[in-house]
Amino acid sequence: MSFNRKAQRKIRHMRLRQKVKGTADRPRMAICVTNQHMYVQFIDDDAMTTLASASSLKDNANANKAEAKVVGERAAEAAKAKGISLVVVDRGGFKFHGRVKEIVDSAVAAGLKISEKPPKPPKEKKAEPKKDEPAKKAKKPAKETK
Repeated sequence: MSFNRKAQRKIRHMRLRQKVKGTADRPRMAICVTNQHMYVQFIDDDAMTTLASASSLKDNANANKAEAKVVGERAAEAAKAKGISLVVVDRGGFKFHGRVKEIVDSAVAAGLKISEKPPKPPKEKKAEPKKDEPAKKAKKPAKETK
């Protein structure tokens, strides 16, 4: 087993690709993030073709979350131009975190759907005790002696 980060990412990606498959109706939104650039492709795996793509190659900006948001919006526009509205996300072996999450979130905000289910409402936070007040402990009832 290799401890090389690139090899481990490829192993994770191959494991993910066993479950994720793009079709003409619901193409695969493949995301690749490098130190310098970010790439998004919409792929039909049945026909083995790329339907649309977007990247940060033409921008001379840093590869950060702000640029990821721009790439996600551009990807959604390119997908809409080709008539794509529903996709399955392929994170490419990367964590769904940071720039990858920002790309997907901005694409969804621009009108792309990643699921046919309606979005879940946000969960309400439980009321936590204030820092100044100590948490109240339940008192145990006193034992009766005879």
